[in-house]
Amino acid sequence: MLTDLAGLDAETRAAEIHPSSIVASGARIGHGVRIGPWCSIGPDVTIEDGVHLIANVIIDGHTHIGPGVVCFPFTTIGMAPQDLKYRGEPTRCTIGARTVIRENVTIHRGTATGSGVTRVGDDCLIMANSHVAHDCTLGNGVIIVNNVVMGGHVTIGDHARIMGAAALHQFVRIGRAALVGGVCGVEADVIPYGSVLGNRARLVGLHWIWLKRNGVQPDELHLLRRAFRALYPRAMDEESTAFSRRLASVRADYGSDPKVAEILAFIEAPSHRGLVRVAGGGAASIESDGV
Repeated sequence: MLTDLAGLDAETRAAEIHPSSIVASGARIGHGVRIGPWCSIGPDVTIEDGVHLIANVIIDGHTHIGPGVVCFPFTTIGMAPQDLKYRGEPTRCTIGARTVIRENVTIHRGTATGSGVTRVGDDCLIMANSHVAHDCTLGNGVIIVNNVVMGGHVTIGDHARIMGAAALHQFVRIGRAALVGGVCGVEADVIPYGSVLGNRARLVGLHWIWLKRNGVQPDELHLLRRAFRALYPRAMDEESTAFSRRLASVRADYGSDPKVAEILAFIEAPSHRGLVRVAGGGAASIESDGV
């Protein structure tokens, strides 16, 4: 147990650290940090101002915890990745400001064969029992619901919502503000604002609820709906036009809209996994949550 803080720097001594917790020499602890009972902080960890580790939190490796982060009991951050190629390289993990990490979450540091860093953005909520694997990148405002698991190298855009018990294959990209339904296995990329459902994820429309709640006006919602239908037509018409032609047509007709342009850029970006397929019935399946 660390009961004598005399060997630590002045900022660490000023933090509120429970005597049952262990803070290694070399760790950098900011002002107003509260470290509850039975926590363990490694020597290469930086914890910025106002962080609260409630209890039984382990932070290791070259890990940076942003200001105002809250970690609930039995979370581990920055531990070695579950990658057989990992040989102890000094890879990193970063957690953005004001992110909340709930019970039993595991977030592993990156690998030398990947990007070398696992990143979680600002203002995220990662709910209980979820796993963020090595080299994953989560944008700002992402919500990960209970029991979500992801393989390595997953990228999740700002404000995306991953619902309970979803599983994301390694190297999958989830676009900005996309919605992944609960108990959904995602094996390919999900376009920005897209909504996917099913045991094996299928694209069923756009994430209309997020778009409406974030100030997208009716005229643009209708434009997005038309662009989506043009890109992913009803099943009876789907074979009539190649996807590349539909892509060019949507760019010509709707590409001046920033959100349509974002979707098109995402589709054309390099991908390890390709795009999620459209659900049976095509555009007909989007009517229930349409504009």
